[in-house]
Parts: sequence; C-alpha cells; structure tokens
Amino acid sequence: MFRDGLLAGKHILVTGGGTGLGREIAAKYLQLGADLWICGRRAGVLEQTARELEAAHGGRVRTHAVDIRDAQAVDAMIQRIWDEDGPLTGLVNNAAGHFISPTKDLSVNGFNAIANIVFHGTFYVTHAVGRRWIAGGHKGSVVSILVTWVWTGSPYVVPSAMSKAGIHVMTKSLAVEWGKYGIRLNAIAPGPFPTEGATKRLRPDGSFEDAAATNPMRRVGRMEELQNLAVFLMADGCEWLTGETIAIDGAGYLANGASFTELDRLTDADWERMRALIKAQNDKDRAGRVAAAPRGDA
Repeated sequence: MFRDGLLAGKHILVTGGGTGLGREIAAKYLQLGADLWICGRRAGVLEQTARELEAAHGGRVRTHAVDIRDAQAVDAMIQRIWDEDGPLTGLVNNAAGHFISPTKDLSVNGFNAIANIVFHGTFYVTHAVGRRWIAGGHKGSVVSILVTWVWTGSPYVVPSAMSKAGIHVMTKSLAVEWGKYGIRLNAIAPGPFPTEGATKRLRPDGSFEDAAATNPMRRVGRMEELQNLAVFLMADGCEWLTGETIAIDGAGYLANGASFTELDRLTDADWERMRALIKAQNDKDRAGRVAAAPRGDA
C-alpha cells in the first residue's frame, strides 16, 4: 500500500510500544524506514520487542523504561531522546490502562490507575515533546490511540472512557493552539482489534466473537488496517489534516452505540470471577516489571 522508505528520516516515539497495538504500529513504521524509540514500564519487554523488530525489519529501535504517570520521569526521557538523537518528528500516544468493572465497585485507586496513565500521562508526554518542538522551531505530528467511547460513552469502563474523551478534546484543542507552529494532532479510535492485553482486561471471560457478530462488516479489525491508518497520519502529504479523531471500526459504533452494554446481564458472582481473572493478569504483569532489570539503552 505504501512505497518503500516512506517514513525514512522520521524519528518517532511510540509510548506503550513494547506490546499490543503500540508494537504493531512501531513495526510498520520501522518497516517503512522510520527511526524509533519505544517506551513502557517493563524494560525487559521493551528490549525483547526492539530485538525482534530489528531482526524482522532492520533499522534501529531504542528503548526507555518509564512510568508516564511521573511527569519528571517523562521529561527526563524526552530530554534524553533530544540529547542523544535530536528532535523527534512524531509521537504516538498509545500507552493506556483499562479494565471492566461496575462503576459502583471502583475504588479511588482503581480510578486513578487508569486516569493517571491515560489522561495525565498522555498529556505529560505530549506537553514535553510539544514544547520542545515549539522552542526549537520544529514541526511535528502527534497520533493518539483513543476509543469510539469518546463519542458514545461506555458503561463499565468509565475511567477509561472519561480519560480517552479528555485526550480527544486535547487533540482538538492543541490542533488549533499549535497549528501555527506546524504541529499536527490527530487520533485513531479503533474498534475491536484483538490483542492479549485487551482480551485479558476487557473480555477476560470470553473473546471478540460477539463483537464480530454485531458489526456491520461481520468481523473484527485486521491489524494491518490499523497500521496503515497510523502510517497515513504520520506520513508527509496530508499536513492540512489536524484535529481529527478517525474511527476505524467497520461502522460498529454507528450501528451499535456504546460498548459493553451486554455486561448488564452479569451477576455479582460473574463480576467476582472477572475481577479474579483481571487481578491475576495484573499480578503477572507487576511481577514482570519487578523482575526485569534495565540493561543497555533501556
């Protein structure tokens, strides 16, 4: 679909780039010639991803372990990139957190766990990159990964829906404020694109088969479709496109409205089982972060 070397000369940071959608987007950018940084909380996962992507596509992938909830740590990461590699030309805000839960059962910590990553963390990274672009007179492009819930809302994922809606508004607001500097901000709102993280936290007791059955196109998303849209928004040639959030969901939200409405049928016992499955996955991920010691350039 794209010519070889389309992104040559691009220098892009993908947050949450070690796994899931972030990894897939990073892979496509690398394949098309971009120079990459990926960041996330698990150094070992980042290093493994970098090695695998370089082996598959060539090029260079550098890593930085960071918790984007920490504004000072984010600023230090961006300064490191500037110092070692020069200014970025693009940023993909992909790092996220989400899980399903009845809102009445959410704790303050549970709410903040999502809001601090998605809402605060995404702003911290965007701000740290954007103000350096402005200070240096550099143009840049930001692509944020959102959800269709920014238009419809969604039950049982209220912290994520609220936080993603905030980034949707940030995209529109900064597109206007930063347009005069040649900085573009757009966002992608994917429908169901099955990944391990999404399945284990949003559908821990099932699969995406029900989403395919109710979608107007009778299927879920194919990863290359998301990759291609992410490339289009980052590539040269559409510089007048800014401030937009583009749904890629087979018209799913137009046909069906909010997601997760089917969870109304769950009993308290069902929710206890869901919580146990999600907690087990969180404990596994936490153990992985603790066990992974930074090495090399991570």
